[in-house]
Amino acid sequence: MKRGYDVVVVGGGPAGLAAGVKARMLGLSVLLLEDSDTLGGIPLQCIHPGFGLHCYGEDLTGPEFSHRLIGSAEEVGVNHILNAYVSGMAAFPDNRRITLRVISPDGAFKLHASTVIYAAGAREKHIFEAGIVGDRVSGLYTAGEAQALMDLYGVMPGREIVVVGSGDVGLIMARRFALEGAHVKGVVELLPYPGGLTRNIVQCLEDYGIPLLLSHKVAEVKGERRVEKAIIVKVDERLRIIPGTEREVKCDTVILAVGLVPYIKPLRDLGVEVDPSTGGPMVNGFLETSIPGIFTCGNALAINDLADYAVEQGGQAALGAYNFIKNRGIPEAWKSVGKGRNVKLAIPHYISRGRDAIIYVRVKKPERNVKLHIPEIDWEMKLPSVKPAEMIRVRLDAEDLLKIIDGLTIEVIPDTCRR
Repeated sequence: MKRGYDVVVVGGGPAGLAAGVKARMLGLSVLLLEDSDTLGGIPLQCIHPGFGLHCYGEDLTGPEFSHRLIGSAEEVGVNHILNAYVSGMAAFPDNRRITLRVISPDGAFKLHASTVIYAAGAREKHIFEAGIVGDRVSGLYTAGEAQALMDLYGVMPGREIVVVGSGDVGLIMARRFALEGAHVKGVVELLPYPGGLTRNIVQCLEDYGIPLLLSHKVAEVKGERRVEKAIIVKVDERLRIIPGTEREVKCDTVILAVGLVPYIKPLRDLGVEVDPSTGGPMVNGFLETSIPGIFTCGNALAINDLADYAVEQGGQAALGAYNFIKNRGIPEAWKSVGKGRNVKLAIPHYISRGRDAIIYVRVKKPERNVKLHIPEIDWEMKLPSVKPAEMIRVRLDAEDLLKIIDGLTIEVIPDTCRR
């Protein structure tokens, strides 16, 4: 193994694999580092369909999706090291060099790269972040832990289940338990609307008769050696507990599906600028962070609802790395992307007037009959409905972007022509 590469990709999930494949196709030398014992990432434990519709035009399961990407990486010759943990990085912009400290079964060593594509994914929020108190007993699992036990190791975590969180992961896990014969007592959601896609509400809950408790919270877990009951309460419009609404639900397992957070500790240690609305780095149109030569994609950038978008971002980051190397930097005149009415996040945070742009948008709250509007270029997209769970993908042509001066603002406004 050599010690210097054009691109070092950190993370072997969909985004990292796609970045490695694209970089190799562009003629760059690539090394991919994965801290587990196999490539493929989280989709390997997602045996449900819903992957690949955008990338491959097929409805694939998670393992099928990952193995397509692994096959592409093998075909173009992406070198990789498994069980390789990146303990730290140091950037030297003047020399256009990045040093990575790596720990692997073969020992600790340093690598040098012209660019780094950081695709290390996200972590699950834990019970303390969910605000659940009570006894710390067995039977408490994050959704990812339970999914891995069931789909990778064939272990059934429990039989009487309460799921906390109605995002897509929580909904899919409720169905997964039901398919294995468990009794899912309910999916508990703090907000007054579900966090997952409509199709998952129907296919995962309604089709299996699983209750969805909106504006509710699991306040406490009780048990001796194992979970015995969950205390569920109603909350008001300000998400405050309503006294007198407490009730006990007997269960032996509580599944936490309360969201993901980009895992970017090595980037934070470097001083990368972070977007509070996503928990991920601030990036330009090439998905380059505030430190030149370091790019990010996938769930390390922002939590995506579709793995296909992570793959697309991996390709964008690889193209950015290519331009950085060939042009000795990226001398673009970046313009800011602002967030207007009912927009929670918009990525990238800066775009170029001279290039086509793809912008990923999430809203703050559900609405119907609206338009996604960019006033600076008089651009709009009509949408029958928007939900925080659904990422909106916007493609803008370079010709349209030539109209902007200082930047643009993305907003969601009522479509007054549709009532």
